[in-house]
Amino acid sequence: MAGLFVTFEGIEGCGKTTQAELLRLNLEKKNHRVVFTREPGGTEVGERIRDVLLDNSIRDMEPLTELFLYLASRAQHVQKLIRPALEDGAIVVCDRFADASLAYQGAGREIGILRVESLNEAATLGLVPDYTVLLDVPVELGLKRISARAGEKQQQDRIEQEQIDFHVRVREAYLVLARESSGRIEVFDGTRSKEELAEEILSSVKRIMTGK
Repeated sequence: MAGLFVTFEGIEGCGKTTQAELLRLNLEKKNHRVVFTREPGGTEVGERIRDVLLDNSIRDMEPLTELFLYLASRAQHVQKLIRPALEDGAIVVCDRFADASLAYQGAGREIGILRVESLNEAATLGLVPDYTVLLDVPVELGLKRISARAGEKQQQDRIEQEQIDFHVRVREAYLVLARESSGRIEVFDGTRSKEELAEEILSSVKRIMTGK
């Protein structure tokens, strides 16, 4: 039996990682087999690429270089982890996937959505999530959350440190993607409490599972 592929997307500070982890926990409590992963990363190769991509000491990475690094991580991720897990019947919950490159590199870096779309197709071998949770928050709120988090325990990474207009382009692109793929991407208000969101997201995923 084929598995279910659920991805989480959104701008920096939207709360997607927290919600992805809560979904994993909630599904496991109901005895579902869940593979939890992230992008960039998910494999040994991908995690090494992640270190380079998020290194805030790197100041001169070209947009296309950044894109191809994400795509390289994704290709490894799909072949070595995601597709095998789905073929084995697992629910794969992934913190970011191909939509992130459309929003961040296609729009944020202004490489172009269509160009990134075709390269994504090659990297994923056509794999598309069954369901995507898009957590939407105002850019100012997302950046405020990041600043608070960085002040507590860690420095902001290379992407988080981008100028506000970059993050605005990313958010706008995500919302356009959601409108164009409304059957797959569902937008949630990321300003709500994490408990409310977790409950609503779990309910939506159950609906998708029943539909399959």
